[in-house]
Amino acid sequence: MKNYFLPIFLFSVIPFSFSQNCNCDSTFRWLKETFENNDAGFQYAVDQKVKTDYQYHTAKYFTKIKDITGKEECAEALNEWLQFFRNGHLWFSINYDNNLPANEIKKPDPEVIRKQFQNWETFPYKEKEFNSYLSSLKEAGLEGIWSSPPYTIGIRKVNNEYIGFIIEADGIYWKKTQIKLRIKEENGKLNTLFYLQNHSTLEISNTRLIGNNYLAMDHIMLKRVQPVYAKEEAIERHLRLLSAGDPIFERITDKTVILRIPSFSSSEKKKIDSLIESNKNELLTAENLIIDLRYNGGGSDISFQQLLPLLYTNPIREVGVEYLSTPLNNKRMEEFLTEPDLSEEEKTEIKEALNKLNEHLGEFVNLNDDSSANVVILDTVYPFPKNIGIIINQGNASTTEQFLLAAKQSKKVKLFGTTTAGVLDISNMYFVASPCNNFKLGYCLTRSKRIPDFTIDRKGIQPDFYIDKEIPEYKWIDFVNSILSNEY
Repeated sequence: MKNYFLPIFLFSVIPFSFSQNCNCDSTFRWLKETFENNDAGFQYAVDQKVKTDYQYHTAKYFTKIKDITGKEECAEALNEWLQFFRNGHLWFSINYDNNLPANEIKKPDPEVIRKQFQNWETFPYKEKEFNSYLSSLKEAGLEGIWSSPPYTIGIRKVNNEYIGFIIEADGIYWKKTQIKLRIKEENGKLNTLFYLQNHSTLEISNTRLIGNNYLAMDHIMLKRVQPVYAKEEAIERHLRLLSAGDPIFERITDKTVILRIPSFSSSEKKKIDSLIESNKNELLTAENLIIDLRYNGGGSDISFQQLLPLLYTNPIREVGVEYLSTPLNNKRMEEFLTEPDLSEEEKTEIKEALNKLNEHLGEFVNLNDDSSANVVILDTVYPFPKNIGIIINQGNASTTEQFLLAAKQSKKVKLFGTTTAGVLDISNMYFVASPCNNFKLGYCLTRSKRIPDFTIDRKGIQPDFYIDKEIPEYKWIDFVNSILSNEY
């Protein structure tokens, strides 16, 4: 049986209030009933705790939401309620499908915005003097001119803090000399106050220089413009690979090649397959292969299938899932039948699955011919690559963890990095709208047959080689290569 997945949609926020009949209390009652009756992981989560814990947790949130009138507050509170059950594959948000069309949304007046922020604190600087000062600096530090489009930011130390000020910006929300950020060193750490587009404050505790030419503040990255320092190839490669939206293949030494795969989304399958095919000769003659999966949060199992022949050494056992059959859950199969590009074979397969589900309402159903595991047997074991290192971290979840469970069974493979997120045991998300159509719930249809013997949720998958904090992330690839090449 093929795995079918519905897309996850992300939306922007537009504030508005509830109508009288669609308040937070009624929404919570719908959410609670829908989740209890349809989520494949609900009972499992409750069974892991004392039943009164769930009752107390729910009663607390009924009290909490009693006086909530705003949709954003309600969505936040009900999303918090869901976190009792697991730390991923859960989603509750405002249904922004009800938004006005883009051509009907009133755009903000630039002049109104300029006036709103015209009295923002500034750092008057003299351009020639500042440039002269920067040219005198001998060592790379925070001071300099930095770029993060659409902003160009100057940073200068004043007393015990570094002040970042606008040199170039959009001219609407931000204008020249306005203070964009402040950095202070406290207890050996660099803490930042970063002012966002709307001038709200973002507090950042993870501020650090990466080599000479990059300044990282959590997810915000500034690139140095001035003074000019020599580039460091390991850092340039690290940032190039991690910032890539598409899969990348590169040769890093005579013996070692690397595949960087940012996502296993179903939309990436063709790109991944094409990249492997176009570089197949190099992949099958390289002594070492590094597969960099950092921050790959998952997607669809179909997207990693062409990686398996590269690492295959022996049969791979894939433990399957069970579907919770309910009238609501089975609508997903009905929806699949309306997709225009289905072949007759696929339609037959889906109809058979739907019939089986409808015959067992209220039960967990195995759609894989009643077998608990699927065994993947390939006809070729390639001599190269001899050694495969897969780089993982806390950003790996879901389908990526499913791939890792398969990859770990190869005699060629070792995992390097840090423990993954642990979001796999309860899976196959489905999205439904609330009765008033103002919220959407994402919950799961399946549970793994690995439960309870071999669970991943809240534990993650551990690396064979843990990379500790003393090794900067931009040196991880070199570290992995040194192990694979017996140079360490």
